[in-house]
This record gives sequence, structure tokens and C-alpha cells, in this order.
Amino acid sequence: MELKKHPLLSGTILLTITGLSSRVIGFFYRVFLSHTIGAIGLGIYQLVFPVFVLAFALCTAGIQTAISKYVAEYDSQTTETYSGAKKTASSSHAVLYCGMLMSLCLSILCSFFLIRNASFLALHVIKEESCASLLKIISLSLPFACMHAAFNGYYYGKKKTAIPAISQLLEQIVRVLSVYLFFIILREKNLPLTPAHAMWGIVCGEIAACLCCITTFTFRRAHIRAKLAKEISTFALPLTGNRLILNLFASAEAILIPGALISYGLGREDALSTFGILTGMAMPVILLPTVFTGSLSVLLLPSISQAKATGDYGHIRNATKQTVEFCVILGLCCSLGFLFFGRMTGQLLFHNKLAGSYIQSLGFLCPFLFLTGTLGSILNGLGRTVYTFICNLLCCGGRLLTILLLLPRFGLYAYLWSMLASQIAITLAYLWALLRKRK
Repeated sequence: MELKKHPLLSGTILLTITGLSSRVIGFFYRVFLSHTIGAIGLGIYQLVFPVFVLAFALCTAGIQTAISKYVAEYDSQTTETYSGAKKTASSSHAVLYCGMLMSLCLSILCSFFLIRNASFLALHVIKEESCASLLKIISLSLPFACMHAAFNGYYYGKKKTAIPAISQLLEQIVRVLSVYLFFIILREKNLPLTPAHAMWGIVCGEIAACLCCITTFTFRRAHIRAKLAKEISTFALPLTGNRLILNLFASAEAILIPGALISYGLGREDALSTFGILTGMAMPVILLPTVFTGSLSVLLLPSISQAKATGDYGHIRNATKQTVEFCVILGLCCSLGFLFFGRMTGQLLFHNKLAGSYIQSLGFLCPFLFLTGTLGSILNGLGRTVYTFICNLLCCGGRLLTILLLLPRFGLYAYLWSMLASQIAITLAYLWALLRKRK
């Protein structure tokens, strides 16, 4: 069996290899940050991302998917004539140029807004004044990140994963190396590494990934039609709205947790430290194995969509069955590993007992975390995007209520148990929808 004849398998393997490499680098980078900027600094560093993720979702979430969709459609319009092939290639480029231009304009506006209103957002939204300078820095990476996402959407539509995989790995390497260079320079001057230097690392990484895509891309002339812009906008708008609402809930969770911990009785520094330990130490460990299922999820959606269009429901059933088996086996192995070695992992990597305790508790998420990602891609490929959105929205709402009502009374473990309950609920809802689809 030649891998080139099976783009789903070969693409998944390539994305998994590079994704795993990137996750491993990022994982040890988090360990490095925990030792250099501390748990409080890591907490402040993590607080900025909810706002940035919202801005990024607004600028590119739906547009990247739209680029993949329309590039794939033009690519499937095979013709035996050279002129027809040239027209198809030109149309694919027009989709990329149109989508990228829209995303780039939005990102420049968002960057300008974040820079102008950084102090207000830090003081009244994030509730941490020291995040103002970090918001200004990370906003500079937004245009480059959006261009990078647009190129990735083009290559996913072409079912070519090499450039997205390489650019993703390059982004991570440049981010880590630039921050480590800052650390060496500052150490010689007896100055500490700060969250601001970590933010500059993100900017450097996104610039490098964007330049990688630009230098490896073959540019062609293409005419951008108003009709194409309308098609991309019409398709991208509901997807962007869905992603924004979900990210808004996730951002609200991240912003409200430190305040709820203060209401529970912790001081400001202890609350930020606990938040940093959870999001900057424990969660990266738990999410490390998702590189295997994440790569599969990226390519499952177009594969299931194509099978549905051709009426190949046997492929859909087999893909669903194999996906469930793989995720359950991998998830159980990870859960057992975290159960027995979670505390030791937290102590060994972060020299922090609380991190080990959170890793051990969160380990039970693994089977459900893996299943929700892959089964969600299958359902989206079947056109059930509204259903998956509603399921996620309800579970996010449940976690938000837990933060507001239970966390101030029972502490952070109330939130951890709500995470487990929400993942179980989404998994059961997805399985129910797929079982109904088979009848």
C-alpha cells in the first residue's frame, strides 16, 4: 500500500509526526517558562490568550474553512485540456487571494483596536492591569497568523499537508529559540525573563511561519471576482459566528477563574499562581496526546464530506468505528498513565505538587477529550455543524455556571469535575447522533 494513494492516511501521519514534534517542543518550552517566569508570570501570560483567540477567530476562523472548501471544489473540476487545468489552478489561487485579503484587512483592524484599547481591556475585561503591554505585543502577530492560516486552508483544500506541517513546526522552533535567546542576553545582564519576552517569541514565530508559506508558494495571476468574495463571506459568516460564541465562552471561563478563586478565599497572587499551574502546567501535559487525534480530526472532515457526496456510507461507518476504537484505547492508556504517574510527572517536570495533583485528576478526561474532537469532525463532515455547535454551547454554559456558582464555594476541583462531566455529555450526544444516522 503506497501512502501517496491514501491522502487521509499519509496526511494524518505527516501532521501527527510534525504535530508531535511541535507539541514536545512546546511542552518543554512550558516547563522552561514555569522555571523562568514562575507560576504567577505564567498565569499572567495565559490571561492574554482569551482576548487574542477571540480576535483570531473573528479574522480567520470561517475564512480558512471557506478557502479549503472552495479550493477543493475547484481542484475537483478536472479537465483534460491544458487551458482548463490552468483555469482551475487560477481559480484556486483566486480563492486564496480573496480569502487572505479579507482576513488580512480584518486582522489589521483588530490589531489596531487591541493596541488602542489594551489598557481598557486589561483593566476592565481581563482584570489584570499588567496584561496591557502583553496585549499590545501579541496583537502584532495577528496579521501574520491570519496569512499563515489562509495558506494552510489552501493546502488542506489541495490535500497537501507538507507545507502546513513544516510551517507549524518552524513557528514553534523560532518561538522557543527567540525566547531562549532573550533569556541568554538577559541573564548576562542579570535581568529576569518576563511574560513580555514570551509574547515577542510568539510574534517571531508567526512571522517565520508566514514567511515560510510565502517563499514556498507558487504565485499566479488570478482575477478576484465580487461573486467569489460574496460566496466566501456567505459561507464563512455563520462559521465565524459559531466559533466566536464558543471562544467567547471559553474566554469568559479563563477570565473568570482567577476572580472566582479570589472569592473562594485565595489572595490575588495565589489565584494567579493556581490559574497558571492549571492552564500552563497541567493542561499542556493532558493535551499532549491529542496530537494523534488532532491530526486525524483535521483530515476526517473533508474525507467524510467526500464519502457523503458519493454515497459511500460504508466508508463512513468504518471510519466512525475505527475512530471510536482508536480513541478509546489511546484514551484509556493515557488515563491510566496519568492516574499512576501524574503526581510524579508534575513534581519531576515542574517541581510542583499541585500541578501533579491536577494532572492526575484531569487524566480521566482523555478518552472523552479524544472522542469529542474526532466524532465532532465526522458530524461536521456529515453536515451536522449546528448540532455540534449546540452541544458545545450547552456544555460551555454548564462550565460557566460552575465557575460562577460552585467554584467560589468548593474551589478549583469543582471546575475540574465540571470539565469531566461536560466532556462525557458531549461524547454521548455525538455517539447518539451518529447511531441515529446509521438507522
